[in-house]
Amino acid sequence: MDLQITNKTALVTGSTAGIGLAIAQRLAAEGAHVVLTGRTEARLAEAKAAILQRTPGAVVRGVAVDFDDVAQIDALLAAVPAVDILVNNVGIFEPKPFAEIADADWLRFFEVNVLSGVRLARQYFPQMLARGQGRILFISSESGLQIPAEMIHYGTTKTAQLAVARGLAELTKGTAVTVNSLLPGPTASEGVEEFLKKLAGEGKTREEAEHEFFRDARPSSLLQRFITVEEIADTAAYLVSPLAAATNGAAVRADGGVVRSI
Repeated sequence: MDLQITNKTALVTGSTAGIGLAIAQRLAAEGAHVVLTGRTEARLAEAKAAILQRTPGAVVRGVAVDFDDVAQIDALLAAVPAVDILVNNVGIFEPKPFAEIADADWLRFFEVNVLSGVRLARQYFPQMLARGQGRILFISSESGLQIPAEMIHYGTTKTAQLAVARGLAELTKGTAVTVNSLLPGPTASEGVEEFLKKLAGEGKTREEAEHEFFRDARPSSLLQRFITVEEIADTAAYLVSPLAAATNGAAVRADGGVVRSI
């Protein structure tokens, strides 16, 4: 299927690993000109090499940026002044008892998970409206609907992303601009592998930790396994394409059936 995004400029934040890299790879394979972001030049070089290995001749470049630093975000906006597609994927998470989540943790999570997308949209969204076309996609999480008890601060920021995306979508009436959220369920990204290591005790295999995670933390999952990053990327690529013109202001679930509401 031709997603009709050839030569479109797509900025994917947090794209040196996991879901972000998978989305970047998928968009590059469809002919988009992809801009990666990561914390270091070394990580960006590795991600670019991985994309070019899969899609020789892909147009891809990287910009090093720490989304906890406003000055670096401003530098990114100067380096990439306009885009056709914005995928707000960058994010952080960690399990932490509620009573131990300090104000600094709350602020850091909001800064990276919510304000990163707000700051980029503040530049790119008005341009899209002026052109009458464009795509913004927030990579939220099923945790935005079902706040996980083990990381309430993370779930709260994912709910906030849904609100921002829907609010922006309300401003797109009469245009071909869309703003949507994608809600992955538990996904086997690089960060989740580290998450599993924290949850796994001594002498426990990854498979045992995965089984116990779905038994104890996500028993409503119909998939009963971690979703692959490629499965999320396929959905994301569709949502940022012209083929998804009728999907706007939506919170699209790719959660493996974790969320029980219709």
